[in-house]
Amino acid sequence: MDDLLTNSTFVLFGILFAGLLLGNIKICGLSLGSSGVLFVALAAGHFGLHVPDGISGMATALFVYCVGLSVGNRFFGSLVQSGNKLALLAIIVVTLAAAVTIGLCYACGIDPGVAAGMFAGACTSTPALAAAAEAMHNSGSVNIGYGIAYPFGVVGVVLFVQLLPRILKTDISQDATAIDPHKDPKKIISRLVSVTNEQLLGHTIDAHEVTDRMDCRMTRIVKNDRLVPLSPGDKFEPGTKILLVGAREDIEREALMLGVLQDHNYPRNSERERTEVIALKKKFCGHTLRELRTLQKYGVTISRISRLGFSFVPTPDTTIIRNDILTVVGEPANIEAFKKAVGHRSTAINATDILSLAGGIALGILLGSLKFSFGTDSSFSLGMAGGPLIVALILGHFGHVGPIVGYIPRPTRTLLMEFGLILFLAWAGVKGGAELVSTLQTSGLSIFLVGVAITFIPMLIGYFVATKLLKLNLLESLGGICGSMTSTPALGAITSKTDAHSPVVSYATAYPAALILMTVFAKIIISCLS
Repeated sequence: MDDLLTNSTFVLFGILFAGLLLGNIKICGLSLGSSGVLFVALAAGHFGLHVPDGISGMATALFVYCVGLSVGNRFFGSLVQSGNKLALLAIIVVTLAAAVTIGLCYACGIDPGVAAGMFAGACTSTPALAAAAEAMHNSGSVNIGYGIAYPFGVVGVVLFVQLLPRILKTDISQDATAIDPHKDPKKIISRLVSVTNEQLLGHTIDAHEVTDRMDCRMTRIVKNDRLVPLSPGDKFEPGTKILLVGAREDIEREALMLGVLQDHNYPRNSERERTEVIALKKKFCGHTLRELRTLQKYGVTISRISRLGFSFVPTPDTTIIRNDILTVVGEPANIEAFKKAVGHRSTAINATDILSLAGGIALGILLGSLKFSFGTDSSFSLGMAGGPLIVALILGHFGHVGPIVGYIPRPTRTLLMEFGLILFLAWAGVKGGAELVSTLQTSGLSIFLVGVAITFIPMLIGYFVATKLLKLNLLESLGGICGSMTSTPALGAITSKTDAHSPVVSYATAYPAALILMTVFAKIIISCLS
């Protein structure tokens, strides 16, 4: 048994197993989730156990890279809409954390190096730790302060984002639509429309100019009290009922061009008449839907496209790109013929490009290692978290950079995110647990409480600023606070409870500003207390 406990790989996976078991335990509806790994790792570190060297960098890069890919296609649009608010939130939270650090550490007579380390630990910022260590010429006092504040810096933010919705009596898993406005007007829905526009009557549906101007897709028509796939010869007739697929706001607008919306439900055979097809053949890709005329040529309608993990309803001007996943509606025989025409392979839909995964993370680490200088003495780098995150955001937005594709299928991406997160928690817990007790015995409980205050006070004030002054909703506020505190475990706690994208987008928007500010403030704290 002793030999096993000296095997760092066995210890690592033992911590992961025990931590996830602990995280699954619910008390009064609350559970630690992935953060259970941290508590087990703290105990393991206290008893002198070790995990493999170097896993922290790999785990951090893997987690933030997958986070970046998941929001890359929404990030820059959100940056335009609410980026100023989230950047301001990051500035407020980090400035408050620095002010609390300076005030309390001055009052308690805490060493400047310990104070700067506590600031970095309370905000879980490794770049701030590196900046403080550089300013203190690698004094051990910085690491002591970091070790004191870091455990609650991780756990405190996780508990905050888990407890706050319960205090507010809001279930973010079931009420995501209500508190996430991004999911309302753009949400893809289907509605039935009864044709009343006399100018359309008698014209073939697929050939009429109104079809070429619509942002929605007409996919089915009512025949014999059933919704059946649209066929090439179908015409607009009085009382014709057509199924529209599109964003809610587009359907509400474009239904007026055809007639009136109806709520009657007709039976349909979605299992046999709708499927997903991946476009692979070069002669099919690179053309717009207007050029392809899939209904006339193949008897099928493309109702939506999934590209780089983002689903949208195409317009006639949408160009098909290789590896697009097409949702196709048509008769079963027509669908099979269409699959052959586009080169469909079912195994290709959920395939992960390992080349792109490795290349993207490598580019991120390279970017993170670059040092940016301000003046002669100050410099910072994006680090293992910032570099991969920014590269993933760029890849997710543009789709690819050379041969590196910014897409990982959601199941694989979710697995990699969770695995990277728990690996990081295991490393951080073991590292903190090794010195936690001795540091507390040396410095006393009061210094730990100072660290708690540095973590908690900025979050509490930041939440009220976000909701009352900046008018952000709950999920945006929680994601922005996670980014402002550079807390990836807390973000993981939120994303495990909801499918809404707004907290991840808010995190990614606030994170870069917070990262830079923490690096700067770490040196300012030392200057103020010296």
